[in-house]
Amino acid sequence: MVTPQIQVTRCLHTAILVADVQRAAAFYDRLLGLPKVERPFNYGGVWYQLPQMQVHLIEDPTFQAKLANPEKLGRNPHIAFGVKDLNAVRSQLDGENYPYEMSASGRRALFLQDPDGNVIEVTEES
Repeated sequence: MVTPQIQVTRCLHTAILVADVQRAAAFYDRLLGLPKVERPFNYGGVWYQLPQMQVHLIEDPTFQAKLANPEKLGRNPHIAFGVKDLNAVRSQLDGENYPYEMSASGRRALFLQDPDGNVIEVTEES
């Protein structure tokens, strides 16, 4: 067995393409409550800081999400966020008539899409 020379120490950020950064930021700011941080670049985008990593929204006006499996959101590329209370998330989403799917696995998790169709998993952490 070969010992890898690369030793990954942590995940620094994930980049999510969006067609309209203002529309997407409203979703990530208002609905998910992610805290914004300054970014040193002048192309369209917004960065958010989570305890262990950042989420970078990158604007591409031609972006269109393509779902490999539209029937099961969780079977598509996605980012997962941990929350303390999934019932509170469901109440907020229901109150705004925002569509989501509960995880088919039976876990305390749900899947939804941002305004550009990117899939987001929200999982209750114990």
